[in-house]
Amino acid sequence: MVNPTRGILYPARLPEFHRLPAPADAVELVTWFWIPEWDIEPGRSSRQEIVSYPALNLVVEPEGVALSGATTRASHRDLRGRGWAVGALLRPAAVAALIEEPALLIDSEARFDAPDLLDAVSAAMGSGEGHRERAVAAFSRWLRERIGLPEDAARQANALTDVLMGEDAALTPEEAATRLAVSVRTLQRMTHRHIGLSPAAMIRRRRLQEAALLVREEPAADLATIAAELGYSDHAHLTRDFQAVLGIAPRTYRSESAADSAAESATGEVQAQHPIPDAEDDDGRPDE
Repeated sequence: MVNPTRGILYPARLPEFHRLPAPADAVELVTWFWIPEWDIEPGRSSRQEIVSYPALNLVVEPEGVALSGATTRASHRDLRGRGWAVGALLRPAAVAALIEEPALLIDSEARFDAPDLLDAVSAAMGSGEGHRERAVAAFSRWLRERIGLPEDAARQANALTDVLMGEDAALTPEEAATRLAVSVRTLQRMTHRHIGLSPAAMIRRRRLQEAALLVREEPAADLATIAAELGYSDHAHLTRDFQAVLGIAPRTYRSESAADSAAESATGEVQAQHPIPDAEDDDGRPDE
């Protein structure tokens, strides 16, 4: 898997969080499973901020199951009380079997009727040591039974996300189309059907995730070098992208991340617990 904190803007603020690989017989359906667990003291909250992957997530929580669409902006969720979630970052082969128009879920989510999935994952999460692995196994079984073996078109859609989001990913839609031996127009239809976004939007999101990771984890790297490495036209282009999606400049983000990490190192505890504001609410998006 890629860096486990890619897409998570402030890892030092995370509660207990795990990314687990999909079992061998579910790798065509799920990129990975993600499981946060939290226990926040009464009257306080922990804000989790993310730049989500350009993909759909099927998410199980004690209250129910939801299908969460791809996003075009940074998002957050304020955790309160005690809870957990088990999410599957879906590959395109699974998406086509679960929803007809993934574009309808862009920047939103919908309840998903799957009581048997809810029961199986909930039972696993309450089963003691090894509960995360059992939850992943139960989730994978449900997906295999619900979806079955992917068809050739679905497998080709999986290949497009590997080209757009994997290691040594394409820098342009034209490069991705060439690698897949399809036209750019065909590539656009595939991403719309299986993700709801354009190829260019997926590339921009991957590039921003990588930029945030490098800005945070390589404090000695200058921003011009990071911009050039990731295919931005210049430092200013990187800064504009950062501010448009995250609302802050790269240097500000680097400073805030460093302060979080230093505070965590000093105390050994998650730092981002704050009094619950009176009128502020989260955006309902799950972490991944």
